[in-house]
Amino acid sequence: MIDVPAELAAAQEKFNKEAGRAFIAALPDLAATFLDRWKLRVTGAPMHGVSALVLPVDRADDTPAVLKLQIRDHETEGEAVALRLWNGDGAVRLLDHDAPTGTMLLERLDASRMLAHQPDVHEGVLVIARLLAHLHTTPAPEGMRHLRDIARSMLERTPRALEHIPDPAARRLVADCAAAVREVADEPGDRLLHWDLHDENVLAADRAPWLAIDPKPLAGDPGFDLWPALANNFDADDIHWRFDAMTDVLGLDRARARAWTYGRLLQNCLWETEDGRPLDEADLEIARRLRGRTA
Repeated sequence: MIDVPAELAAAQEKFNKEAGRAFIAALPDLAATFLDRWKLRVTGAPMHGVSALVLPVDRADDTPAVLKLQIRDHETEGEAVALRLWNGDGAVRLLDHDAPTGTMLLERLDASRMLAHQPDVHEGVLVIARLLAHLHTTPAPEGMRHLRDIARSMLERTPRALEHIPDPAARRLVADCAAAVREVADEPGDRLLHWDLHDENVLAADRAPWLAIDPKPLAGDPGFDLWPALANNFDADDIHWRFDAMTDVLGLDRARARAWTYGRLLQNCLWETEDGRPLDEADLEIARRLRGRTA
């Protein structure tokens, strides 16, 4: 019997309500099922994020791995597809997968060596940019959720959201982000994006210096993948350097990358507004700083 971390249960209650409670209630039996099915032995304390429980395990042949048990939603359902396509090249390797539950067996990386522990923030940004450049060489498969649909939905929801933003300056900024997205929405791209590559989703391994974990994949333009590294270890005065460095490494047109970065900021602002929360000041500052660029 596994102990479900209280923090994971609280996160599921907050973000997924009844579905989250059902997932948490089913976790012990779900874990037992796959430990037995894949002949695994738990070898360490459970780890977790917001949506998943991760158990360090050994396979029957003593190969170390991790069992990832997660709630299925539109963000996580493509994870196994993306990891299978990347096939361990720049990302954690998928060892086994159960499609109905979304349960995955993954190679075990070194959780004690996380990019977030890298003292040089600039080097961390460059590591993320290099990984993204590598991952983006893969075209997204048919059926992957698409930035085209996300952009269309955001633009449809923006007018109502603007009505609920009381500060005129913030309201203009969000409207500007939507206008920028509208300019590029007809060319949403076709690359396989990670969507959530921040410095806690990059771990070291014996076979590679750094590997990406925990993608929330979608098909789209690489510029939509920049925001996490701009927001990590937030420093308003560093935004221009990070944006320029990442677009250089990725070989992106800066105007187009800026527009899709506004798209990420718009996405965040819509979520906050629709949930009745105040807009994130760091997101607003990223938009302000990028809006002031002419190149």
